[in-house]
Amino acid sequence: MHFSPLPYLDPGSGSLIIQIIIAVLLGLGVALRASWGKIKGLFGIKPKADDDDTDGDSN
Repeated sequence: MHFSPLPYLDPGSGSLIIQIIIAVLLGLGVALRASWGKIKGLFGIKPKADDDDTDGDSN
């Protein structure tokens, strides 16, 4: 009779895997936010023109 051991993850390995997953997700979020303008430009979305001077004040 051949016995093979069950796969085992100790708490340290599980914690490391969770930290890696969180770091990857946060890194992707930062990269996406940093290049959001280029991504919008790729799809042809132009930023709105800021018309702060048209509020009625002529001073």
